[in-house]
Amino acid sequence: MANARRYDDFRGMLKAEKPDVVAVCNTNGQRAAGVIAAAERKFPVIAEKPLAASRAELNAVKKAVDGNGVPVGMLLPMRYAPPYRALKRIVESGDIGEVIQISSQKSYKLGNRPEWFKKQETYGSTIIWIGVHMIDLMSWASGRKFAEAASFMGRVGFQGLGDMETTTATSFSLDNGGTATLHMDYCLPETATAHGDDRLRLSGTKGVAEYMAATGATVATASSKPARITELPAGGSVFVDFLDHVFNGKAASLTKQEIYAVCDATVAAHESAVHHKMVRV
Repeated sequence: MANARRYDDFRGMLKAEKPDVVAVCNTNGQRAAGVIAAAERKFPVIAEKPLAASRAELNAVKKAVDGNGVPVGMLLPMRYAPPYRALKRIVESGDIGEVIQISSQKSYKLGNRPEWFKKQETYGSTIIWIGVHMIDLMSWASGRKFAEAASFMGRVGFQGLGDMETTTATSFSLDNGGTATLHMDYCLPETATAHGDDRLRLSGTKGVAEYMAATGATVATASSKPARITELPAGGSVFVDFLDHVFNGKAASLTKQEIYAVCDATVAAHESAVHHKMVRV
C-alpha cells in the first residue's frame, strides 16, 4: 500500500481513477452516498452492509444501481460459512418439512468501539449494523420471505456509548403465516472464547435444524433422533463470488434481488423500533 494514491474525498477519487471494482466500507450513515457515486460512474460496487441506513437512502441506491446497470454486492459472509450452508441444505432436502418458525441470536463482545458507532447519523442502529447478517440468514436458509416486522431497541447497562443500542428484539411474520424472532446484544463477556455467539434455529413441520458454536449444526426429524451434522458443505467467499460474477460471468450466489430484500427487511425492522409500530417489509 506504500505507493497507493490516497484521497480525502471518495468523489474526487472516483473522478480521477478508473477502478475495476469499488468497495465501499465507510460508516453506515455515509454508505449510500458512496454506493450511489460508484454506480453513477458505472463501476461494479460491493459494499459493507447494509447498502443504506434509511428507506429514502435505500430507494436512492436502488435507482442508481438499476438505472446504471452496474453489478452490486454486499458483505454478507455468514451465508458462505459451512454450518449455515448445512442448515440450508437440510431445508432444501425436505427433511424438516416446511419451516414455520425461526429463532436467531447475535451476541457480541462490546470491546472498544469507534466514535462513529456512538452517533445515530453514522451508526444507524444495532439492527442496521449487525441485524442484517441474521436477517439474511433467516430468510436464505429457510427459503421463506418476511411480511411484517415489529422491533424494540434499548440503550441499557453501559456508559459512554451515546446512541448505540446494546439490546434489540425483532419479530417477523413470514410469507407462509409462520413467525421469526431475532434478539441481539453486546453483552457477551470478554472471557468468552469468541467475539460473537451466533445461533440459528429452523423449526419445520417435520423436524428442527439448528446451529450454535457450542453444539455445531444439528438436526432432529420425525424419523431420526437428534444428531450432529459432521459432513459440512464447503465454505466460500462473498468477495470472490462477486468477482467471479463480474469478471468471469458466473451466476452470483448472492443476487441483487436478495440484497435488496434483506436491506428492505432490515430497514423495516429498524423503522419499527424507531416509530413504535409494525412495519410491512
